Amino acid sequence: MLAPGASRDRLERALNAAYGDGLLSQSTFMYRIDLLLGDRLVDPAMLIGDLTVRDRRRGVRSRFALAVDFARRRLRGAAVAEPPLLALDWSGAQEELLLGRHTDCDIVLEDPTVSRRHARLRFRDGAWVLQDLESRNGTTVNAVPVVRCRLHPGDHLTLGDLQLRVD
Repeated sequence: MLAPGASRDRLERALNAAYGDGLLSQSTFMYRIDLLLGDRLVDPAMLIGDLTVRDRRRGVRSRFALAVDFARRRLRGAAVAEPPLLALDWSGAQEELLLGRHTDCDIVLEDPTVSRRHARLRFRDGAWVLQDLESRNGTTVNAVPVVRCRLHPGDHLTLGDLQLRVD
């Protein structure tokens, strides 16, 4: 099991390294750090997805190897991009979050397979508990359909067809 915030820490280290290597300007680095720390939904592909291709220290052969590996994973049907992170506060500062398409939700998910009020997260006894709100397309945690369950960092959450990773 991952520690709370471990995925965001990994992304932050990657951004710091890219800035230190001169791959990102200061304004781009600050923009991406603000996205990483300021949003509840974090898209790793948007934050660091372009950095391996732009790494100046890699030779032509390494870039070719990366492209071949990418093509192999595509042919095998493996997911190439990580799902967005659902960045939760594990301190208990917030007790409840509503997820769905409706603009009144705490976390608005713009996917047509997500219900207007799809699921509720409640912070209880040091953990987040997910409750599906009788959504039309259902909710799964680690590919298991759920109505109510306890979440852990690293869990793969699917609301309708939208995949998220809990952090």
